Amino acid sequence: MAKTEAKPKGSMALVVAASAAGTAFEWYDFFLFVPLAGIIAKTFAAGLTGAASLVFALAAFAIGFAFRPVGALIFGRIGDRLGRKGAFMVTMSLMGAATFCIGLLPSYQSIGAWSPAIFISLRMIQGIALGGEWGGAAIYITEHAKPEQRGVMGSWLGGSAAFGLAGALLVVLAVRTVTGEDKFAAWGWRLPFLFSSILLAISIWIRLKLSESPIFAKLKEEGGRSTKPYTESFLVWDGLKRVLIVLFAIMIAQGAVWYTCFFYAQFFLENVVKTSPPLVNLIMIGICFASAPMYVFFGWLSDKIGRKPVMLFGMILTVVAAFPGFQAMTVFANPDLARAVAASPVTVVADPDTCSVQFDPVGKRQFSSGCDIAKNVLTTSGVSYKNVAALPGTPTTVKMGVFSFPSPEGGGLSPADLKALKADTGDRLKAALANQGYPLKAEPKETNTLGLILVLLVLSVGATALYGPQAAALVEMFPTKIRYTALSLPYHIGTGWVGGFLPATAYAMVAAKGDIYYGLWYPVVVTTVAIVTMFLFLPETKGETLDF
Repeated sequence: MAKTEAKPKGSMALVVAASAAGTAFEWYDFFLFVPLAGIIAKTFAAGLTGAASLVFALAAFAIGFAFRPVGALIFGRIGDRLGRKGAFMVTMSLMGAATFCIGLLPSYQSIGAWSPAIFISLRMIQGIALGGEWGGAAIYITEHAKPEQRGVMGSWLGGSAAFGLAGALLVVLAVRTVTGEDKFAAWGWRLPFLFSSILLAISIWIRLKLSESPIFAKLKEEGGRSTKPYTESFLVWDGLKRVLIVLFAIMIAQGAVWYTCFFYAQFFLENVVKTSPPLVNLIMIGICFASAPMYVFFGWLSDKIGRKPVMLFGMILTVVAAFPGFQAMTVFANPDLARAVAASPVTVVADPDTCSVQFDPVGKRQFSSGCDIAKNVLTTSGVSYKNVAALPGTPTTVKMGVFSFPSPEGGGLSPADLKALKADTGDRLKAALANQGYPLKAEPKETNTLGLILVLLVLSVGATALYGPQAAALVEMFPTKIRYTALSLPYHIGTGWVGGFLPATAYAMVAAKGDIYYGLWYPVVVTTVAIVTMFLFLPETKGETLDF
């Protein structure tokens, strides 16, 4: 005989508003790093330049994601043993405290190596906090919702992520405008972090009005809570099978698709094709707000036709649109760069043994060979190049059409002399590129803003189609007594590891290969794996009872 599902109690509007508002606040805190990555790298890790500075910033961003599964395990168990509400109240307070402390943290110039060490520790705390937040909010909303409305109600969490990111970008832009660029770089960047304390107070006040999830309350009353949620989730085959299906059919794609659209696209526009950062911020703010109703639409659609077909559509669209979309963004954002690549392609002719992968998050490697010096300049200039192997001992040469540029060796030089050599070589190589038509940055008057918006809207359709039904789909996959633990870990492995490390990994792939689009193979391959796994193994869960 089927169980009777616990009936929701209280106002559904309050449940959704409180859960989504609190989650938006946590996303705001976590995403403040995105528009401030360059300033943060200079403030807390002084001395890094070029590709090393960019990769450090991306790695520091990723470290928060790396610790999200830890938070999923810690707060998942708390949520399954003590309740959904208490768990995500703690995560929200933890996130707010860490963010406020970042706003007060002294710079590297003030306290030396303690500055980056403390900063990384605070990013870890943020990651742990976020690891416990999303799963609790998703479960709390969905366990309150009517069966025929789980998709649309859960989809508001997707919109909260968009609002959190947009809010972070908007506040940073507003403070930057009011203070001016010099004061913003000196101290104004701290204000958005400190402002989060106000959002924290509001979010806690709203969430204090909530009661416990009715389904969990019923489970607790009946004495059905799990005493070993880790064992039942990951060491019993039924639980582990569900975790693996969710991870490889949904979550690895979620990390690849969403972060390609909303993070790597922004990084690509600013740092690869050299689009004006304020313009990129405005465009991304608009895309975030425009995408918000899409989550709700696709959540609603999944209540009508099922979770699986809607999510498959989003993944397939992303795979099809990724390469042509980013190629179109180059043409729209920096047409001079696109023309230069076509008219005067660049080739690096070097002994392969002298070339290193341009990946150094701690800034300790010297990259002193002629090959490394040349590739560093080309990569940070957003210039694609082909690699041609030369005979051992052959000096490195950069060829641009019919023009050749010799890249000098820096091995054996003192740090000061090597730095001077790199600066001189960089200036001369950039001048040579300029003579061949390569722009130092995109000209705002040449940028096709409408074209960029249309491309990003297409990518956001794929991201929201996958994310909109996701809360309902994940909650419906797991039994009540282990739902928080079993759901949260695959979610944060997918979004935290696959998505969080996407920008740094994709950029390192670009630097190694020399093709500014090569990093897109990361999300395309990962998403293709998820498409096959979802098609073969993910069951349709629309309308299934949650009380099991």
